[in-house]
Amino acid sequence: MYKSLRPWLFRVPPETAHEAALLALRVFGALHRPSVAPVDGPLAVHVLGLRFANPLGLAAGFDKNGRALRGLAALGFGFLEVGTVTPRAQPGNPRPRLFRLTEQRALINRLGFNNAGMEKLAARLRTYRPAIPVGVNIGKNRDTPLHRAVDDYRLGFAALAPYADYLTVNLSSPNTPGLRALQEPDTARLLLGALREDQGAFFRQSGRHIPIAVKIAPDFAPQTLDALLAVLKEGVCDAVIATNTTIRRPTLGHVPMAGEQGGLSGVPLAALSREIISRSFKALPDIPIIGVGGINNAEEAWQHLLAGASLLQLYTGLIYEGPRLVHTILAGLADRVQAGGHDDLGNALSAARRNLSSGSRPNTVKF
Repeated sequence: MYKSLRPWLFRVPPETAHEAALLALRVFGALHRPSVAPVDGPLAVHVLGLRFANPLGLAAGFDKNGRALRGLAALGFGFLEVGTVTPRAQPGNPRPRLFRLTEQRALINRLGFNNAGMEKLAARLRTYRPAIPVGVNIGKNRDTPLHRAVDDYRLGFAALAPYADYLTVNLSSPNTPGLRALQEPDTARLLLGALREDQGAFFRQSGRHIPIAVKIAPDFAPQTLDALLAVLKEGVCDAVIATNTTIRRPTLGHVPMAGEQGGLSGVPLAALSREIISRSFKALPDIPIIGVGGINNAEEAWQHLLAGASLLQLYTGLIYEGPRLVHTILAGLADRVQAGGHDDLGNALSAARRNLSSGSRPNTVKF
């Protein structure tokens, strides 16, 4: 059905189409009760002290304000991430600020953390949370100076930790001026250290440990990435999300829209994302990696997992392939597990990674 609807959706501005999609998901969620997959099935993943029925999640940005959680959960995701949300509501950057690169299966966005504010999101999550893990992605307001950024993140933690299964610290959006400077090693250490203190205080108060993930950019020079990963290895976070959108324009050439400012997502990001996943996995063997960027089929999902991801996230792929992409990817991953003669995804990945490191050719499965 989505293939027949997509040409009509693509005739209207991208943000208008996105609002229509969220409305449709809200209606879908009201009519369908999500079926919860067993958390001990062949695709189950146990990380961060959480149990995921499958490794495929929704990336932040798709449902910033948590308006369509029922419908999104009903699509079969293993987890959802909402946000980015800031302490105060803000409109984001002027429109137009979202652009389709249809032939490349890509988007460029310069939305700028447009959201209704942390209190409204907290109220929604207080009223309803699906039966799968929900992460909340937090950021700083555009007009908060960088030297006060930690205050915004601490406000976000305090407001949303009671309703989240994990929190993501977004230091890497290219659309809030100066935000990526928070990835500088010394700055990141101080900011994440403050959130670690809040995490500990919340645990002492509630008995719940809320994992902290850090979302990083794909645009580092190798030595700069190594310096940040060295800080993360000090224990200031529980997971790394690799990656956010890129300000580079890999393989685009003179494609119309390629000159628009903002972060590029979708298929052209896949190789960059996988490179950062791989480097992060090698540098941080004890910290789970959530891989995101350019996943639009089961083979790309498998390659991100093979590079070192424990969990995956989608956004742009949904825009181009539609809701059935969730089922298609999960079916493909299950085929991969079965073809290797394994009982679960973890064993299948361990064997495939060993084959790669030894130079052996892993079993191939056509998706």
